[in-house]
Amino acid sequence: MTARKKYSKEFKLDAIALMVEQKYSRVEAARNLGITAQILGRWLEEAEDDDGQAFRGNGTLTPEQAEIRSLKGQVKRLEMEREILKKRQSSLPKKRSEIFVYYPI
Repeated sequence: MTARKKYSKEFKLDAIALMVEQKYSRVEAARNLGITAQILGRWLEEAEDDDGQAFRGNGTLTPEQAEIRSLKGQVKRLEMEREILKKRQSSLPKKRSEIFVYYPI
């Protein structure tokens, strides 16, 4: 099995520019660059869809993904707090027959 090739962000953007700015066809540009037309088409779609966020690299999140991750963490923390409070309520007496009043001396 061959190792998967990794291309830099600059290479991908240059390949897309070759098609867009210099009006090469996808097949012709791919042949000149030594890659497949499918890869070039996928890069073009990603660049068009991600409005400036394309080809971020592994592990780099878009601002929306970072916000979603943060909000999921916050939801998880709040759910845990709610469970703790539920357990606390169940341990309190259900009915109080005595009322305690504090009189300062």
